[in-house]
Amino acid sequence: MKITPEEVMHVAGLARLRLDSDRVDKVAQQLADILTYVDTLAQVDTQDVPPTAHATALTNAFREDQVRDHLRPEEALANAPAKEGLTFVVPKVIASS
Repeated sequence: MKITPEEVMHVAGLARLRLDSDRVDKVAQQLADILTYVDTLAQVDTQDVPPTAHATALTNAFREDQVRDHLRPEEALANAPAKEGLTFVVPKVIASS
């Protein structure tokens, strides 16, 4: 499939990409190669292939929810490098103007 430099520049503009004029021809050829490959894939008979969301069978890796006691504040703060009462002390990251 032939891709024109104007089409490349149009798509680059839609994607908010800046392409140097010397790269346009190379990108046009690369896009043409990709579209030719996609056209080849479109010719494959997939009539009896069921639609899938993943190429491999996946199972849910999450564990079942279990209700448990939460950490007491003292336990949560046990290894904190700095604490004040029942809170963490962290460096100030927002400067006032």
